[in-house]
Amino acid sequence: MAVKGRFTGARVWATAWQVPFIMGLTAPSMVANAADEGRQAGALEEVVVTARKREESLQDTPIAISAFSAAALERQQITSTEDLDQVAPNLQFASYGPLTGNNSAAQVYIRGIGQSDGSSGVDPGVGLYIDDVYMGRSVGGVLDFRDISNVQILRGPQGTLFGRNTIGGAVLLTTTLPGKEFGGTARVGFGDDNLYEGFAAVDVPIADSLAARFSVGARQRDGYVTRAFDGVDLGNEDTYTVQSSLQWLPSDSLTLTLRGDYTKEDENGSPFVFAAINESQVFPAAISRGNGCPGATFPPPSVPQNIVDERCANDATWNLGKYRNGGNAPAESTLENWGTSATLQWELTETFALKSITAYRELDWSGSRDADNTELLVLHTDYSSAGDQFSQELQALVETERLRGEVGAFYFEEAIDDFLLVPFAAPPPLVASGAIPGSLDYQRALIDNDNFALFTQWTYNASEALSLTAGVRYTEETKGIQIVSFTVTPLTAPVRIPTTMNTPLVAGPGLNIIPRQFENKYESTTGSASIQYRWNESVMTYLSWSQGFKSGGFNQRYNLAPPGNLPVAFDEETAETFELGFKSELGANLRLNAAVFSTDYENMQLTYRLGIVPLLFNAGKSSIEGAELELTYAPGELLVEASAGYLDNQFDEIAVVPGTTQTVGPNNTLPFAPEWQANLGVGYDFEVGNATLTPRVNLSYTSEQFFDAANSMEVAQLDDVTLVNASLTLELGAWRFRAGVNNATDEQYRVAGNSSFSTSAGYAEVIYSRPRNYFVSASVDF
Repeated sequence: MAVKGRFTGARVWATAWQVPFIMGLTAPSMVANAADEGRQAGALEEVVVTARKREESLQDTPIAISAFSAAALERQQITSTEDLDQVAPNLQFASYGPLTGNNSAAQVYIRGIGQSDGSSGVDPGVGLYIDDVYMGRSVGGVLDFRDISNVQILRGPQGTLFGRNTIGGAVLLTTTLPGKEFGGTARVGFGDDNLYEGFAAVDVPIADSLAARFSVGARQRDGYVTRAFDGVDLGNEDTYTVQSSLQWLPSDSLTLTLRGDYTKEDENGSPFVFAAINESQVFPAAISRGNGCPGATFPPPSVPQNIVDERCANDATWNLGKYRNGGNAPAESTLENWGTSATLQWELTETFALKSITAYRELDWSGSRDADNTELLVLHTDYSSAGDQFSQELQALVETERLRGEVGAFYFEEAIDDFLLVPFAAPPPLVASGAIPGSLDYQRALIDNDNFALFTQWTYNASEALSLTAGVRYTEETKGIQIVSFTVTPLTAPVRIPTTMNTPLVAGPGLNIIPRQFENKYESTTGSASIQYRWNESVMTYLSWSQGFKSGGFNQRYNLAPPGNLPVAFDEETAETFELGFKSELGANLRLNAAVFSTDYENMQLTYRLGIVPLLFNAGKSSIEGAELELTYAPGELLVEASAGYLDNQFDEIAVVPGTTQTVGPNNTLPFAPEWQANLGVGYDFEVGNATLTPRVNLSYTSEQFFDAANSMEVAQLDDVTLVNASLTLELGAWRFRAGVNNATDEQYRVAGNSSFSTSAGYAEVIYSRPRNYFVSASVDF
């Protein structure tokens, strides 16, 4: 069973089943933060992290890390990965990837580096790991925290030990493993918008050296955006998850852990609403003219701006507010995600150990949306994907009195079948005349990727105070793709794969891309180094250097044939960061950690528009500078947790890509890179008889930010946002009762957006925050 404890100043583990392992090699039940079960009174807990593939104190690790136990997440009202940016500095974690139409498509940025395109041909810029297993795709990255033991957020390039696509940083999730005794947890919750959720987990000892844990969770909630056409509620939640783990300890030196998980989501579409439409662009004018909009012309393209008429593609008709959608196309989001893993840890001697992590996962998802959010056909998307991945990591760990290090190898492969249909208002002359309703873009991409890497990192303790660390990683990555891309005109015609090729940059009925396998290979050697000095028991300072690498690939969406009928490739991007930081514990009650950093971000992979199609290009070079501060203050019954982040970025070089629109300008900022971000959480324990009553308030602040590289004003978060969450928790023995409110001040702010305003399509769509909502929950440990 989980250990119940307060901030005692001693190390507190996540479960009671502790496995003896040498030199801080991460024992399965010892990962990251302590499980304090939400109780606050006492001194600081010691936070244990695994950012360097071994167990060590947060205060001894020369990396900028935020670490949270399950109890810390609960008391700060963090229920899923997309909430993490409310408590971690310089992190942005958004859901509802606009180009996929899927509710679980993650847009994750750390220190201004990430990726917003969730399609399978594009890699994320921040690595997401669950139980040391890398999750290859952005879709599926939005996860509910049900049976999570802890979360670690590593800021800055993690190119040595983690490698693949951790150019911005990494988010490490660790699930709860079996306890030594029979027991478990059960929880139910209710709230506004018909929220119903439940979770149960049980530990089952099978023998002295063998135990299992099983958990199941479900969550349902109505959407908060209503579609006027049919009353469908968008942004609803309907998910369930099953997890299991089996841990076997045949000896004191050997541990085998098997894990499995399954998640299913079946929801209505993402809660997009109309943001703007360009009445002078081709598609809106053509569809308006073809539908008989009074005063609409084509050519030249023009739609009256002030007339309210459902035949007109204009702001006056379709701007229905922040929580009402005007679309009529199918809108749904589904996901089925499952995987298994086996982790073997073997202590051969007191100074040498081996670790193996083997995993297989499958991910199937779909997302459909009405991009223009009107009852007219300007542009819609219907996306589906099915893929699998296999990964294998081997580690050898060494620790002597002064030297400790690791040598490892990593292999990853994935195969994905992506399918996209895009109905849109073209050819414009035929649409304007009313001859046809539009055309249909057919896009299918078969993707095969593999990655191999060798890495090593060593730390030398020159004295009790001074430590030097250096590491290097060599990576080979192969990206392969085969594309079937063509346009069906009219969209009601039968879909047949053409046998002819289109002329480059000329619309036609043939194939846009030569129907064969294309492949590119990328190689990189990245390094890291740090020097740290412990001035006394309270203060440690460090200076670090790290590099990150994210391979290139192929764009998979086309509306016209590119030059040579060849897929448009993009090159790898790199980041190099210098960081200066300190970690301190001042007395028994105050922890204060801080870092300043400077990053050179080169060959940035950013999304431009080529015609109406969003494609990834290498946009040039930018400089990112910033700082972070994290504080924990725990004097007695009071607990204060706070952080702040600052970012300043500018484009140093801008690559010119002919024919593109919505590109980077010299005064633009990187997407999802607000200048300021801060949070403050305050709670106090009141002893009431045999119970503890804890009121708590959590505040988070984010300054204005943009959601694309073009800094499109029509979909940006243009105002500073202060979010207030509050809760009241009663703990009585094994029971915990909680009531709370999220978004207490009912802030209505933009959380995601997508703009094609300056292209022929001329639309812009945006998602707003869920309004104020209340909840109650009850849980019991047994």
